[in-house]
Amino acid sequence: MADVAIKRALLSVSDKSGLVELGRALAARGVELVSTGGTARALREAGLEVRDVSDLTGFPEMMDGRVKTLHPMVHGGLLAVRDNAEHTAAMEQHAIGAIDLVVVNLYPFEATVAKGAERDEIIENIDIGGPSMVRSAAKNHQFVTIVTDPADYPTLLAELEDAGATSLDFRRKCAAKAFAATAAYDSMISQWFGFADQQQLFPDFLAVNGKAPVTLRYGENPHQQAALYTPSGPHQHGIAQAEQLQGKELSYNNYNDADAALELCAEFAGGAPAVVIVKHANPCGVAQAGTLLEAWNEALACDSVSAFGGIVAVNSELDGATAEAICEIFTEVVIAPSVSESAKAAFAKKKNLRLLVTGELPDPRRGGLAVKPITGGLLVQTRDNGAISEADLKVVTQRQPTEQELKDCLFAWTVARHVKSNAIVYAKGGATAGIGAGQMNRRDSSRIAAMKAAEAAEKYGWNASRTVGSAVASDAFFPFADGLLAAAEAGATAIIQPGGSIRDEEVIAAADANDLAMVFTGMRHFRH
Repeated sequence: MADVAIKRALLSVSDKSGLVELGRALAARGVELVSTGGTARALREAGLEVRDVSDLTGFPEMMDGRVKTLHPMVHGGLLAVRDNAEHTAAMEQHAIGAIDLVVVNLYPFEATVAKGAERDEIIENIDIGGPSMVRSAAKNHQFVTIVTDPADYPTLLAELEDAGATSLDFRRKCAAKAFAATAAYDSMISQWFGFADQQQLFPDFLAVNGKAPVTLRYGENPHQQAALYTPSGPHQHGIAQAEQLQGKELSYNNYNDADAALELCAEFAGGAPAVVIVKHANPCGVAQAGTLLEAWNEALACDSVSAFGGIVAVNSELDGATAEAICEIFTEVVIAPSVSESAKAAFAKKKNLRLLVTGELPDPRRGGLAVKPITGGLLVQTRDNGAISEADLKVVTQRQPTEQELKDCLFAWTVARHVKSNAIVYAKGGATAGIGAGQMNRRDSSRIAAMKAAEAAEKYGWNASRTVGSAVASDAFFPFADGLLAAAEAGATAIIQPGGSIRDEEVIAAADANDLAMVFTGMRHFRH
């Protein structure tokens, strides 16, 4: 079976964009239009002749429209294998006419949930007849054309223009898209029932789906293939929805690193101007200051070597002076809620730099699940949205932290939760002084962070490293005193850590011996 002529079309759509134009084009080709409810009304109002489904079935629409297309006169016309003698005999015996084209898109379940509708309204927006027709037509794509996306109307009409019929290749593509559409639709419904209606944290069946893939140049490495999907159903907007104002297309690594930068920057939403610099998904410089330019200079000073080729995110409108300063080093991506005209002009000189505008920053305390594939399965956990305040801190040393040390502790803690474990962050005066990430032991992370701070002091000609008088955050407890002693050697005066080690007393004693103030959070933030 190759081309199939379109003689009768059944149209039933919730999204009526392009409907009238499609109906006119089909009618002009002599196609009989069969329709239901609001779709039939829209076509008639446009002056088109339409046959009601009830005329086809011999039954009226009933039960508030719940039952209208679930009938052998419809599904027989969709499912009949037309070169099967038994099927054609049954069609003749029961006067079932063939339906060659089905144009259906489904009740707006997603939009109904998103607007906060009551349960009864949500239930009524679960489409039954639509998916049934879609699946019947898609299954029988050898003879029937199924179109579920208004974006495909021009392609459909081009097929008819060329041959007066649709090709098997087109019908196969439409069938694949149709089954994907019903799968995503059912997935959204199952997720609503599981998560929202039944309040299940981990439903018996977890549907993970995405739509509208964007093919990327390659994955983490050139021999890997990659694509970006956006979720079906309600979701938080972020890097995937950001508007790109200029620059080369984003790569897999760009997206991954930009997401890390945006997530950390969101911690400072609504606060003093903040700048985050990320390299390989780890922050290498973070600062808050009176202006974005000051914050940029402070963040860059933490580790200017790693900042080369990095990702920059800011928490407020990006101004021209800061943009000019960022342009002084090679930067892959810059992310901001909004960008001034002077900043756009500055970045325009860097044609390859990707400039992204996000609008509002994502909520760092939002809920949701994080999914990670492993061999043979999926690891699923709730997002790490835990938070602490100054009131949650427990002072465990003889010396109480000063007000400034507490501020530095909380700033360092905010950054540390976004650093790969084992994570150590030195901070002073609202800026990171040194960051140690991803080491197999905490002592090495402490030493690496202190080493980077010492290199910065030498580069900028400071009298001392900024670790002197700093606060240190550790994402998990110190299993031994060695990591804490390494911080003390670097000149730190305050420590913030979760606590909970069997050697806590030994670590506390080491802090007291070095006149350090130390607070426990009671919460850790591993990031593997």
